Amino acid sequence: MLTLVIFYAIVVTVIKRGDANMAVKLRLRRMGAKKRPFYRIVAADSRSPRDGRFIEIVGTYNPLTEPAEVNIDEEKAIKWLNDGAKPSDTVRDLFSKSGILTKFYEQRRNK
Repeated sequence: MLTLVIFYAIVVTVIKRGDANMAVKLRLRRMGAKKRPFYRIVAADSRSPRDGRFIEIVGTYNPLTEPAEVNIDEEKAIKWLNDGAKPSDTVRDLFSKSGILTKFYEQRRNK
């Protein structure tokens, strides 16, 4: 009986938390036509598919223009990084080229 009560308490705790413990990733979402890619930088649950559900749009990336066009909302990006979101390799490169990672690390160092 005691194990049933403990199991019930664990299940209720997990259900009440919901997605509070979900792993958020900052990654690219492919848009555009065939052979003409255009990407949105989004904050998404790590379990959702590449072009699936997302939480928030952080910026855009167009690799077809010369030079590649990158528009990132700096405040949203730093907010998600502070909340523990993990950027993908490509998003990390885009953030470092735009100077967002430098500002994020300076902000963490000053706390």
